[in-house]
Amino acid sequence: MLAEKISSIPLKSGVYIFKDRKDKILYVGKAKNLRNRLRSYFRKTADLDQRKTAMVKLITDFSYVVTENELEALILEANLIKQYKPPFNVVLRDDKNYPYLKLTMNEEWPRIEVVRKIIKDGSIYFGPYVPAQSMWEALAFIRRNFPIRTCAHSLDKPVRPCIQYQIGRCPAPCGRKITRRDYMKIVEEIRLFLSGQRTELLKSLEEKMNTLSASLKFEEAAHMRDRIKNIKRAWESQRAIAPELGDMDIIGFYSGDGDALFDVFFVRNGVLIGTKDFFVKDSGDLKREEILESFLELFYSKEIIPPSEILVPNKPKDLGSLKAWLKKRKGSAVQIKVPREGKKAELLKMASENAEQLFNNKKISTDNILKTIRNRLNLVSAPHGIGAFDVSTIAGSDSVGAFVYWSDGQFRKELYRRIRVKGVSGIDDYAMMNEVISRTLKNLAEKIPDLILIDGGRGQLEIAKKIVERETVTCENGQEPFLVAIAKDPDRAITLTHETVGLEDGSPSSLLLKKIRDEVHRFAVTYHRKLRDRRLLESPLERVRGIGKKRRFELLRFFGSIDAIRNASIEEIAKLRGFNRKIAEHLANELRRR
Repeated sequence: MLAEKISSIPLKSGVYIFKDRKDKILYVGKAKNLRNRLRSYFRKTADLDQRKTAMVKLITDFSYVVTENELEALILEANLIKQYKPPFNVVLRDDKNYPYLKLTMNEEWPRIEVVRKIIKDGSIYFGPYVPAQSMWEALAFIRRNFPIRTCAHSLDKPVRPCIQYQIGRCPAPCGRKITRRDYMKIVEEIRLFLSGQRTELLKSLEEKMNTLSASLKFEEAAHMRDRIKNIKRAWESQRAIAPELGDMDIIGFYSGDGDALFDVFFVRNGVLIGTKDFFVKDSGDLKREEILESFLELFYSKEIIPPSEILVPNKPKDLGSLKAWLKKRKGSAVQIKVPREGKKAELLKMASENAEQLFNNKKISTDNILKTIRNRLNLVSAPHGIGAFDVSTIAGSDSVGAFVYWSDGQFRKELYRRIRVKGVSGIDDYAMMNEVISRTLKNLAEKIPDLILIDGGRGQLEIAKKIVERETVTCENGQEPFLVAIAKDPDRAITLTHETVGLEDGSPSSLLLKKIRDEVHRFAVTYHRKLRDRRLLESPLERVRGIGKKRRFELLRFFGSIDAIRNASIEEIAKLRGFNRKIAEHLANELRRR
């Protein structure tokens, strides 16, 4: 059947998708010639590695998409792998996009903001910052030393400056306290600072300081001198690699026992601004160039701007298509190099040694802890994924539930779930837990962890057991998930056989179970507080029909407070942009009733 289907496939480039008997996607691949590539899997003489041989045995069907060229096939393949996370593909567990600092040069009065999405709108982006702490430090430094607006308001009409102007943190373009020419000089200083153009920036600031001093403006000159000192001190604290290197990503790699780890160094303007490691589980006996190619596709398919140069330990399998794709994403050429000597080779060696160290630490510690958990809880096998449930409420109001997922040594936030309890009124922890577990397990579908922790005691544990049996819930290994309740005072684990395992001993296995329990509790409480605070702080204007976000902003911008709006005349309100007398009368009547 499959052979007949393959014979009708066109001899064109595209993407193919293998599926099992349950229509679950097993693998996504790309090919210059779809028919020839698919035939290569099913020939009796096919030379397949152990991983692909196991996959072929599970294939019952496939689909394909023809593309115009190999570049389109590469882009589609990366997007499908991100979407479906097939078990036989190399998959990155980290799905979040990394933060950038964005200088909004497309606006008349530019500002700087934190974003995780790249838009080609004329703005300038700096980053990525991984971890984000260095970005927040840079942003705080800019706020202290470069006065620039922080608001996102439209400044088409002058308004009264806010407190940021009064404390000297903003030059108040909103009140026209500064000319655009002078404001753009500050913006240029920020660009130079974030771009690492030290000589040019310091020269400009020193010229300003000397001009102020010559004009006998000694207080302003002293302030400029302090800014220069602060900027020099900030640059001295940065981890400079080599200014001549410019922008590059350095990708260290290490593999062993069927797993692999990548460690990426982000170098911008010759400065190391961050590092990020990626653990790839079950890479099997794939060749290094295949794993590297898959990693590059998935990593740069994120919301990320590729640098001008990427250093790698060996050439990826399809170098030409990768470079063409990265050029399209960046808007200019991107070089992928394997340095053999010099500073770049030293940095690549350092990244790979770092990857080896991280790999060994992760494998040894995580594997040992999971084996200990298996023995202590009498599990059939060491758990691969651990999930946890909790609920949060106060007197039955704003009741919520939460679920978190842990695997491969880290929390996987893309699999977190939070639920607003709908079917329970009043205080009933058992009923709330029943609703939260039922809805979440249906939502997770194929991503059920093999160990599930329930924050509570035997009652909550029995509820979870009934749901798993009633819904025939199975995890990725085809077995029912193992259920354990985690109770407090004292901390202890309760199994379905009513065995109690103490968790007060401070051992790594106990600490991990409590850490997961505490994380789901934090996640539930945070969501509950958010809903409660939103309800308590909700503006009366939000409950008035016909008064949307723009009209609310216009009211508050002009009058300043709810009380002032209540005391305003209908004529005053009707004169505002977006209002008329009928809307003003309706608003006044509604506010008096509240």
